[in-house]
Amino acid sequence: MRKSIVRGALAIALIGIAAFWWLTIPATLPADALPPRSADLANGQTVFNAGGCASCHATPGQPDRNLLGGGLAIPSPFGTFHVPNISPDPTDGIGGWSEADFATAVLKGTSPAGAHYYPAFPYGSYQRVRLDDVRDLFGYLKTLPAVAGKAPGHELPFPFNIRRAVGIWKALFLDGQPFAPDPARSAQWNRGAYLVNGLGHCAECHSPRNVLGGIVAAQRFAGGPNPEGQGFVPNITQKGLAAWSDKDIGYFLETGQTPEGDTAGGSMARVIRNTSQLSAEDRAAMAVYLKSLPPVDGPPRPPRTKKD
Repeated sequence: MRKSIVRGALAIALIGIAAFWWLTIPATLPADALPPRSADLANGQTVFNAGGCASCHATPGQPDRNLLGGGLAIPSPFGTFHVPNISPDPTDGIGGWSEADFATAVLKGTSPAGAHYYPAFPYGSYQRVRLDDVRDLFGYLKTLPAVAGKAPGHELPFPFNIRRAVGIWKALFLDGQPFAPDPARSAQWNRGAYLVNGLGHCAECHSPRNVLGGIVAAQRFAGGPNPEGQGFVPNITQKGLAAWSDKDIGYFLETGQTPEGDTAGGSMARVIRNTSQLSAEDRAAMAVYLKSLPPVDGPPRPPRTKKD
């Protein structure tokens, strides 16, 4: 009887391990999904700016946003992440990557070695990006200076240091669907929706998260605690931006100046350095989309302090 129980328990354990292994297989993009194509470098630069690549990947402590040596530390409830080098350096950066390697990283959150990236890399939003835009971005990144030096490893306690388990997170929170335009909306609205939800990954900071670190879908864009641990990120639905006009939002994305005369600070200041490089048309499209978001109540904001 005892032997039967032990055998049954072992069988169940083996089935569980096999199921976990199968569910957490890192997704990849096959090379044959990328037919020959010449990169549009001007579009690649637009994608670079819209995607905020320099905000995280530029080497800290120097003013050149094109030196993408990484190293920025990003605190979170799960530990501290260190942003990698994505310069064309062949040893420390992505100079040895293929185009399929890069597209897989951006769209699937999988490294060239076949390991999961942690979702501090916002592939939950980047999964919406068009493949051609990703390819143009890769072409543009190859024109930037190579920077030597690797970022430190992530500082994550158990069990968050088990990368394979990220596959479960992906199964819960990713759907792998690219952006689909709404035919009932204008071309401007659809461009804004694409930039805000995909490249701009605005919801990654401007939405509350559950205990697993996934965005609370019902409160998307409704603000919440800063995922980096300090402060509170504002609600950017009409609950928070009702008093702002389209022009107010576009001007803020260009200059960082609010209608009240305040100036963007913290991580948003880094975002403005990117959106200020976009065309006026793209900023206006983002504004039109944001003004269309219905009002949604977010988590209650704690009392403001002098630091806020």
